Amino acid sequence: MTIPGAKAGTSPPVDEPIDSGIPLVPTRVAAGVAKDKEDNDQREEDVTLTDHEEDTREAREGEAASSSTPSGSEPDSKPYSIYTSREKWIIVAIVSIGGFFSPLTANIYFPAIPTIATAFNKSISLINLSVTIYMVFQGVAPMFWGTLSDYKGRRPIFLLCLLTLALSCMGLALIPTNAYWLLMLLRALQAIGSASSIALGAGVIGDIATPEQRGGMFGIFGVAPLVAPAVAPVIGGVMTEKLGWRWIFWLVCIASALCFIFLLLILPETLRVIVGDGSILPPKLYRPLFPVVGRGRHRVSSQPRPPPKRFTNPLILLTYPDILLLLLTNGVGTGVFYSVSTSMTPLFEDAYPFLSTAEIGYCYLAMGGAMSIATAFAGKFLDAEYMRMKRKTLIAEGVDVEKIGNIKTIPMKESFPIERVRLRTLPAIFLFYIGAVAGYGWCVQARVSLAGVLILQCIIGFCSIWILTSTQTLLIDLVPESTSSVTACNNLVRCGTGAIMVSIVEPIISGIGVGWTYILFGALAVLGAFATLGAVTIGPKYRGKRKRKKECSDEKDREKLKEKEEEKQRRLSNASQ
Repeated sequence: MTIPGAKAGTSPPVDEPIDSGIPLVPTRVAAGVAKDKEDNDQREEDVTLTDHEEDTREAREGEAASSSTPSGSEPDSKPYSIYTSREKWIIVAIVSIGGFFSPLTANIYFPAIPTIATAFNKSISLINLSVTIYMVFQGVAPMFWGTLSDYKGRRPIFLLCLLTLALSCMGLALIPTNAYWLLMLLRALQAIGSASSIALGAGVIGDIATPEQRGGMFGIFGVAPLVAPAVAPVIGGVMTEKLGWRWIFWLVCIASALCFIFLLLILPETLRVIVGDGSILPPKLYRPLFPVVGRGRHRVSSQPRPPPKRFTNPLILLTYPDILLLLLTNGVGTGVFYSVSTSMTPLFEDAYPFLSTAEIGYCYLAMGGAMSIATAFAGKFLDAEYMRMKRKTLIAEGVDVEKIGNIKTIPMKESFPIERVRLRTLPAIFLFYIGAVAGYGWCVQARVSLAGVLILQCIIGFCSIWILTSTQTLLIDLVPESTSSVTACNNLVRCGTGAIMVSIVEPIISGIGVGWTYILFGALAVLGAFATLGAVTIGPKYRGKRKRKKECSDEKDREKLKEKEEEKQRRLSNASQ
């Protein structure tokens, strides 16, 4: 490969280290010292393809910068990640399996509550305390695990959580029925082990995915949080009826243990502070036993790592108004959804007495199916919308996109309206959501056709996961350096609103009836729609403030690291003398 600036017929020694004090041109070129230095300086600025870059050329073509708002508008020659598109989807599939355990563990328990109450000789209210304890730790645990993974790595924390889940489920499957206190303790440990999988998986996606890819990847990853609540009660009810309540814990124990082994074998470390773009070889603790992705592309030293981050309280993210509005949007959408799903069994038993318990459980599948469809469609739509707006913005800036061809390699300026891109459809989605919630309550109260009620549930489920995917993707776009922390905050708000809605739905229905209850919840969803508009309005202002603050912080960190390195070199020099 010829290097620009070299004379024809020469073969510059590109494999040799470049040093401006040593002539690099061949000796047969007769030139003065000034000419030699000029040629050397030119070669130092030239770009040559290494073996690694040629191996990952395919990955390079579809990659962009790490943030949706970097300055400049020229193509970036460095890939965001060494992984190809196919390898990224493999990683997303791996973490999605782990992410399924949080909602699965929470919801598979519900059908067994009456049976467990009988076995422990306790009232249902006392057994329901185990649900309350679970939800408390489900909201709090990711604040610790998610933040820790932003500093210590995704892989070890993921494995530790799965191991905790497997052991706690084994304890629950073997628990004596006279140890009520142990049930409470093990349910707390179960929540600690399972609840953080969503935050950890979101962190992994933020590490490897560019803004153009995040929508689709979060769409697939988002299947678990809302589909599992629909299918887990069916599984729990069947297993409790056929095999006994202990087997719901054995099932989760076996599944989480298998997932632990699976991730131990093939999940790579993705935290950019440790592996950079994925090409830096991490310590042995962070390496998969059988690497499936990125094989042969790791080096002891390659792309520079980002500066190590200082530990910060993840709750600080709640002080940013735009992020708080997004969390409120997601919390309201999720809370209203849980009010529908958790009250479904008693409402259907009263309105449709001809349905058996198993048939009511099968009704959950309608909502779950709609969520699955929304998951695939929402992610692809967000990716396409991002590229459409990116192309439109570049044309407005005078960039010749036809000449460039692949605009994925062009990072966007801070002025790029990422909030509007991600949330553009949510006002319309909330209109359908609010209408379906309000209509659902009156249809159940009037005992209309079961098919009509299930159609309304499908609309509710579809809109819920669309809201979740849109807001979660934007949250990662806004703070890509704290993906697990912001997802943990999202989980805290979602679990908090979900717990509140679950605890108040039955008393409200008893007080004002089913129809007016869901009119009230539909009005609550209006807050989510206004929060969406607020996030689009004030988002760019606070996004810019965070970026400038982060740049100052990173510069200080680099200066400190430089001072430490200089001090280390001075000590070594003094010791050698």
